[in-house]
Amino acid sequence: MPNWHHHKELLRPLSQEEGPDQGRAVSPVPAAVPELKLLCGADVLKTFQTPDLWKDEHIQEIVEKFGLVCVSRAGHDPQGCISGSPILQRYQHNIHLVREPVRNEISATYVRRALGQGQSVKYLLPDAVISYIKHHNLYSRDDSWNGSSTRTNEGETS
Repeated sequence: MPNWHHHKELLRPLSQEEGPDQGRAVSPVPAAVPELKLLCGADVLKTFQTPDLWKDEHIQEIVEKFGLVCVSRAGHDPQGCISGSPILQRYQHNIHLVREPVRNEISATYVRRALGQGQSVKYLLPDAVISYIKHHNLYSRDDSWNGSSTRTNEGETS
């Protein structure tokens, strides 16, 4: 069974974080407020149709309050997923489909699986992301980085 995350639970606290310090002087040009969206592959969008995997109210909260940026994946039809779902149709203005110029089949699921099996993700992720994952003991087999991954002299996982 895949390790599913409650995406809406991850998005909520981030959207509620306070903006810049209120004590600072007001600049004449208002700062752009970043929008928080769920970035996913078309494979994840398709799972919205899987019975008993997502609750309709969770899907609605994600697409209504946050929105989606959905990256194309071979063998998936994101526009068809949107057309086949009344909720996604209603909020399709908040769903952005991205077609990559170069096909990339690296997914978060693949990366989590590789890390869980002690495999290297050195050339799949930026070094800063790998450091964050190590620091927080994310996705490893036994919640440690003492698995079968190879370490270089600098302590990097390769």
